[in-house]
Amino acid sequence: MATFLYKLGRLAFRRRHFAALIWVALLTLAGVGAASAPAAGSSSFSIPGTEAQKAFDLLEQRYPGMSADGATARVVFKAPEGEKMADAANKAIVEKTVAELGDGSEVVSVSDPFTTRAVSRDGTIAYASVTYKVPAMELKDSSREALEATAHKAQDAGLTVEMGGDALQAEPETAVAGEIIGLAIAAVVLVITLGSLVAAGLPLLTAIIGVGIGVSTITALASALDLGDTTSTLALMIGLAVGIDYALFIVSRYRSELAEGREREDAVGRAVGTAGSAVVFAGLTVVIALAGLAVVNVPMLTKMGLAAAGTVVIAVLIALTMIPALLGYAGRKVRPAGEKGGLLGRRKGKGSANASANASANASAEGPANGSVGEHTEGSGSAKGAVGGKPSLGTRWASFVVRRPVAVLLLGVVGLGAVALPATRLELGLPDDGSQPTSTTQRRAYDLLSEGFGPGFNGPLMVVVDAEDSASPKEAATAVTDEIKGLKDVVTVTPATFNKAGDTAMITVIPESKPSSTQTEDLVHAIRDAGAGVAADTDAKVLVTGATAMNIDFSQKLTDALIPYLALVVGLAFLLLIVIFRSILVPLKAALGFLLSVLAALGAVVAVFQWGWLAGLIGVEETGPIMSMMPIFMVGVVFGLAMDYEVFLVTRMREAYVHGENPHQAVVTGFKYSARVVAAAAAIMMAVFAGFIGSGESMIKMIGFGLAIAVFFDAFVVRMAIVPAVLALLGEKAWWLPKWLDRALPNVDVEGEGLRAHDDAARTSAEDDEDKPLVRV
Repeated sequence: MATFLYKLGRLAFRRRHFAALIWVALLTLAGVGAASAPAAGSSSFSIPGTEAQKAFDLLEQRYPGMSADGATARVVFKAPEGEKMADAANKAIVEKTVAELGDGSEVVSVSDPFTTRAVSRDGTIAYASVTYKVPAMELKDSSREALEATAHKAQDAGLTVEMGGDALQAEPETAVAGEIIGLAIAAVVLVITLGSLVAAGLPLLTAIIGVGIGVSTITALASALDLGDTTSTLALMIGLAVGIDYALFIVSRYRSELAEGREREDAVGRAVGTAGSAVVFAGLTVVIALAGLAVVNVPMLTKMGLAAAGTVVIAVLIALTMIPALLGYAGRKVRPAGEKGGLLGRRKGKGSANASANASANASAEGPANGSVGEHTEGSGSAKGAVGGKPSLGTRWASFVVRRPVAVLLLGVVGLGAVALPATRLELGLPDDGSQPTSTTQRRAYDLLSEGFGPGFNGPLMVVVDAEDSASPKEAATAVTDEIKGLKDVVTVTPATFNKAGDTAMITVIPESKPSSTQTEDLVHAIRDAGAGVAADTDAKVLVTGATAMNIDFSQKLTDALIPYLALVVGLAFLLLIVIFRSILVPLKAALGFLLSVLAALGAVVAVFQWGWLAGLIGVEETGPIMSMMPIFMVGVVFGLAMDYEVFLVTRMREAYVHGENPHQAVVTGFKYSARVVAAAAAIMMAVFAGFIGSGESMIKMIGFGLAIAVFFDAFVVRMAIVPAVLALLGEKAWWLPKWLDRALPNVDVEGEGLRAHDDAARTSAEDDEDKPLVRV
């Protein structure tokens, strides 16, 4: 692996024009495709195999003109203070509005609140329901505009009018300002870490190009593949973070190789051969975690994972090929590690640079541990730090951990365990209009309906009675209705509505509690249990569906899939880490550390978004259940990112150990040369994720916060404290591997041992050439 990547890096450096041209051409092609592609609506939402989805499919079959999956809207009216909706003037406004709503070409039906009794008991609030022929994602913009225009007319006439439902798609407030701040913080961290604007600009430039290609490709394919806005947002979030980090590791290693006195082309090859090997395997763990979301069997989640995984692949390829090309263009503007330019310090003279080179040469003569090809990994690793002088912060911290491993381990585990405690109270659900910001009409319509008709009115349940095999369909429907009326938390049960064939009935149930409450979830299960008894007596099948039931089934499906998903992703990554580290205990420790960090992150998410702790600080207007996909999503994304830091940090420790250092000294050496850059990479990733906290979309806000806090816990507590403490306690046992397994595993050479052999062969060849006698002709 290292030898192949070494050659690839040198090739990209020499053929820099060709390498850069390929990526620019791909970016242009993707941009043109995105600009010319048809606009895509919201991604369709289906959950194969669930009862709610089966009921929707049955309704489509038995009620062909009903458009069961068609978009719906609710136009909510409120009378002025001291007036009633039944007052002549107000009633005339509503009736005129209902008539205008029915004029749309895609409208199936519009209900009149005065004929359907959709007026609150106090007479101040009423609503009209609008049903469309097509799903929300296929609804024409003209239909949405007509809906809004008609509602605004009624509002201008003197009524308070708000709109809800999936027909009126919420326009989330984008987190552009937050993203810009995140990138600005990343730029500052890069300048401090790499010492110059040019070196800092390379990771930012390549990350933006990679994300541009990935997101543009997603946009170009969005309509054809039914990809929603969240898909590109996730790809942007993950692609920026890993793109900057991967490029940072290679640029840092390149500067360290220059500090060794190597020529620039050779330094690029070695940077790609060593740090690039870690980039490949770190990226592979992220891809495994994201692509593994397909096992959940939820199309939306599968598409999100695969799209983000594709963006990560692009980030890896750009880091391996475009970074070497740009380093070739940069030339001497990217200086060796330890040599600062005019921006952050006075440039060192030639004598100082020569001293660094001589110091490196002397260091390499001291022994095999210091003479390894992989000596200077992804840290700042100046020559001064390598041969003496004041120890770095990473060295001092690692030395402290090695001296006090038990105390550090206990403090880290207990601290994360305490933060994880709120996760035991985790409640799952999906965001509805009640979780929208109060500035949106959807949220205000939700609040008006709750005020006039009760919280459960925002989440009606649809009960479908499939009586095709029943001897008496009407009796079956009556039995189901009677059973539901006797259940707890039921406010209203509408009479059964049969299809034309008379073999299927539809019953609407209004719960007493809001859609996202545990009481409503219990009611759904109670109706299904009662339906099972009716089915046994009448041979009729009872199915519960509707948006609320779909959310409940989705949450259950994700919960059921969590353990298989963990087994698949962690199992595959465990095998991959065994190949990388050639150890059993190190991958096991990595997996357990990840579980600790992701549980702590979930605990923080519950504390903020469910309990409301510090919610105002990040703009959480409405607390409630945690998004159903959050646990499994965080497991996938955080696991991949956590393994990034594990690979970059522990690979350097193994490199030192393989080259002759004792286990404790190998831990210190690993920190000496990689801790600074790993910390910088984590800070950059946190800044990028935190930029999405400013989004008006509750789902994006929650994901941004959860990933940012998870990276903090994993990078600075697990990898920087718990990992070195465990390795110090294990000692030689940390690197134990059965001999039979060692022989069976492929040698991927992440440490660059093949490059060392390449050096020895080149040196021997040069010496042989010197020893050959001169032949005079």
